Amino acid sequence: MKKLIPTLILGTMATLNSEAVVDKNFNYHVDRFADIEVLRYEVPEYDRLSLNQKKMLYYLSQAAQMGRDILWDQNGKYNLQIRQLLEKIYTDYSGDRNSKEFKAFEKYLKQVWFGNGIHHHYSTDKFTPEFSRAFFEAEVGKIADKDLPLAKGETREQMMTTLIPVIFDPAVMAKRVNQDGTQDVVATSASNLYGDGVTQAEVEAFYAAMKNPNDDTPVSYGLNAKVVKENGKLKEEKYHLNGLYGPAIAEIIYWLDMAKNVAENDAQKAYITKLIDYYITGDLRLFDEYSILWAEDTKSDIDFVNGFIESYGDPLGMTGSWESYVNFKNTASSERTEKISSNAQWFEDRSPVDPRFRKDKVKGVSAKVITAAMLAGDAFPSTAIGINLPNSNWIRAQHGSKSVTLENITEAYDMASHGNGFNEEFVIDEPTKKNLEDYLYITDMLHTDLHECLGHASGRLLPGVDQDALKENGSALEEARADLFALYYVADPKLLELGILDNPDAYQAEYYKYMLNGLMTQLNRIEPGNDIEEAHMRNRQLIAKWVLENGRKKGKGGKDVVELIKKNGKTYVRVNDYPKMRELFGNLLAEIQRIKSEGDYKAGNDLIQKYAVKVDPKIHKEVLDRFSKLDIPPYRGFINPVYTPVYGNDGEITDITITYPENYTEQMLRLSRDYSPLTKK
Repeated sequence: MKKLIPTLILGTMATLNSEAVVDKNFNYHVDRFADIEVLRYEVPEYDRLSLNQKKMLYYLSQAAQMGRDILWDQNGKYNLQIRQLLEKIYTDYSGDRNSKEFKAFEKYLKQVWFGNGIHHHYSTDKFTPEFSRAFFEAEVGKIADKDLPLAKGETREQMMTTLIPVIFDPAVMAKRVNQDGTQDVVATSASNLYGDGVTQAEVEAFYAAMKNPNDDTPVSYGLNAKVVKENGKLKEEKYHLNGLYGPAIAEIIYWLDMAKNVAENDAQKAYITKLIDYYITGDLRLFDEYSILWAEDTKSDIDFVNGFIESYGDPLGMTGSWESYVNFKNTASSERTEKISSNAQWFEDRSPVDPRFRKDKVKGVSAKVITAAMLAGDAFPSTAIGINLPNSNWIRAQHGSKSVTLENITEAYDMASHGNGFNEEFVIDEPTKKNLEDYLYITDMLHTDLHECLGHASGRLLPGVDQDALKENGSALEEARADLFALYYVADPKLLELGILDNPDAYQAEYYKYMLNGLMTQLNRIEPGNDIEEAHMRNRQLIAKWVLENGRKKGKGGKDVVELIKKNGKTYVRVNDYPKMRELFGNLLAEIQRIKSEGDYKAGNDLIQKYAVKVDPKIHKEVLDRFSKLDIPPYRGFINPVYTPVYGNDGEITDITITYPENYTEQMLRLSRDYSPLTKK
């Protein structure tokens, strides 16, 4: 699980670094509804690409968009049907579009689009419609039977009997991903990754029977399969060309084959071919072979991710949600990550963890800064700002990994955040604000670089330890491990020596932002009374609260290393000893690396339950009240640019243009119209 999700973006975050080329007149803002703002991102330097590179980017973008339906179905068994029904009501509606009922309906539809289904993309709680059931039933009643998205053999009445409680009853399919370890997380999660009647214990036993503890190259069991029960026994329904999601996978294969024909080099052509073979067969050994070839290609300019990758959507952390990124290299900014990756062994050898858990030889760590050109599946509309793949531990140990930082996405977040009043409301004093303004942009980028390039690539499992040993806590603990590695080293003098930073105190901007977010401001994303469930949020609170508790009276002069203080009736984070904070980050990194290396489920679960889950209700209420005055959306995501082929008289492509013409609704309706292979009649 190697994906860095953005934290809440601070206002006036910092000046852009000197390498960034940004159109100051570019309109980043697209739409705003509920707790979400939709942005657009710029694709700088697109015009420098050759015609063949533009073709490849276009073909890969087509493959990316063709997988959209897969994720919707993975997220919930009725999502595709509900999407079709909602869009039909929206496009055919002939009443007053400014009425309260229609506006509430439109808001719900936009939420469902953003969540790729009826559950929130981050909290995974089901959306609550603010329009009435009577309004919904009346509008469905206006649709002819032939235009309804009926399942095979289903009647109108049967469809409504099924969908009414799914949409309107808060107790039905209430949470897409339940990670409450006191419950059967499979049976109580509403995602469509497991069949009806399948239990957590059955799934764990099913895959345990497949695993060979002596296999040095284990496949990622369950990554591309839905586990169902047939005649009382479990079996896999594999995702491949002739299996589950076959029509969508066929379209993906077609466009990947087109991309293969304009590949930049033989290495790139080879791994695209291997990916196609994997999609045809569903053979996870072929996926591992593809992953190795992909990780070892460090020369190609155009790059992409396409497949069942991250398992955050599975309460057991096994099945991959479908996603795709298409991108090209930001050559100037990649000098920074290349300096870091070329020194990977130096960082590993000096990591504050037990030497038994370090890698003797760090292999094949490559890193680059990329320009995102298309986001799809689980990467759209909400996206990561950094990625490190492959996820397989043995591939990473034997062949290395590839890390990327999505700089144009971070720039879009930053440019859209200027002047939002966040720093004035939450940052404790003017010197701290000045440090954030001067250094947070670059140190935040470095945190992403170090998290992806070195953090996830660091450390090793002891022989015989199952990579799934930490179970439902695996994602949060892995993200904490990578964050801690990055936090520890963003303060290291090595970064000054490499010429990446020019001030030994620059790291303090990232430390302050991290503690502020982990202790307070990320709570803006939590509904009152709820626990923290999302893996990245658990990770950040775990680290911040552990440091708060373990730094009491251990700072210079006997002060707390970090504390929460009251000032003019408001709570602020105050850091009294930054060097000691770095030491604490190192101590926690050592413990979490031990937990992972030894597969110590109990110790990992104890950390999660003590520090990562529960919310202080007083702090929570205060944070919500202060945010309400700023009107800053807790969540942001993106729409994509549009790529259009230009044809010559001979029918050959002469160019691929890029434009940003659509609003949020226009793009979502176009995607449903043109990229819905699983819902075509």
